[in-house]
Amino acid sequence: MADAYIVDATRTPFGRHGGALARVRTDDLAAWPITALMQRYPSLDWAALDEVILGCANQAGEDNRNVARMAALLSGLPETVPAVTVNRLCASGLEAVGQAARAIVCGEAHLVLAGGVESMSRAPYVMAKAESALGREQQLEDTTLGWRMINPRMRERYGVDSMTQTAENLAREHGIARSDQDAYALRSQQRVASARQNGWLAEEISSIDAPCGKQAIVVDADEHPRPQTTAEQLAVLKPLLGEGSSITAGNASGLNDGAAVLLLASKDALAKHGLQPLARITGMAAAGVAPRVMGIGPVHAIRKLLAARGLSLSDFDRLEINEAFAAQVLACSRALGLADDAEHLNANGGALALGHPLGASGARLAMTAAFAMRRHRQRRALVSLCVGVGQGLALAMEQP
Repeated sequence: MADAYIVDATRTPFGRHGGALARVRTDDLAAWPITALMQRYPSLDWAALDEVILGCANQAGEDNRNVARMAALLSGLPETVPAVTVNRLCASGLEAVGQAARAIVCGEAHLVLAGGVESMSRAPYVMAKAESALGREQQLEDTTLGWRMINPRMRERYGVDSMTQTAENLAREHGIARSDQDAYALRSQQRVASARQNGWLAEEISSIDAPCGKQAIVVDADEHPRPQTTAEQLAVLKPLLGEGSSITAGNASGLNDGAAVLLLASKDALAKHGLQPLARITGMAAAGVAPRVMGIGPVHAIRKLLAARGLSLSDFDRLEINEAFAAQVLACSRALGLADDAEHLNANGGALALGHPLGASGARLAMTAAFAMRRHRQRRALVSLCVGVGQGLALAMEQP
């Protein structure tokens, strides 16, 4: 069995909903980090690339008809390089990275680009065809986030709680107070601000030229962080589900735009192309949970992966759990026996501050962990995300 290595990675800045990247087509957005990596390695034989694998959660608009293939062509990769789009909703980007690693481990590929993209600003409205020839009951559905065209049997069997409601379910069932959620959200903002000040976010980002009227502007930093956030500001935000609930815009991730791509290689490809490894991927595992508490999915995926690898959580120097909601991360961290403010959990902050462009977030987490391991000379890292409709995904990596 071969080893799968992360060689390098980059991403676009993450834009706010309706922000600086809102005028960038999704397929162009996905192409941007691919082109950036090609420019970074001008002597690499990019025709030798075995596959491009990108995650995308929507696929209802400009990301339709295999956005990975569109991005590969738009980026300037040779047309002989194949591409495929995968969908595990919020974990799609990490799924792409894991699938790339598996292909390399199995000896079916040696050089792969993997990552993900999402433009939530450009997610379209959709409408199903009429049930009958003269039907006039069509309903317009917003594809930005969550359920649409719901199967009545799904509603009856499992319910169709919104993402916010699933977080509220966890908060109530695990006794997670609003004050604890807000405190976690504030830490995320502070840790992102510190990472930005130290130049760690800049290491991940390739600037992008975004249309702005008749001209273009250079976007080189994430738009979503609010470094001036205070505990007092978070405390006065109204709950999204009404009085008695605890999820707010301040302790939930945003609707965002962005793309992220990693270059993966086998040991033979490292030698052949003169590449240096950043990290080695050692395994991935997925698990299913009840849809109404989808946010607890990382706990089950992490435990499954640890059991398969014969490791314990204490064997990992850093842990990245996607911050879909503060309540969701706290439910997971407490179930895993971690302190709310554990320094090795989301040490650079997370989606509560950076934003959560669904298909790109998993790839962003993987690159954050890989760069951080090298920077801090850490041995192992674990990356995990919760997934809508009740799943969790986890991926392990270590120093090469």
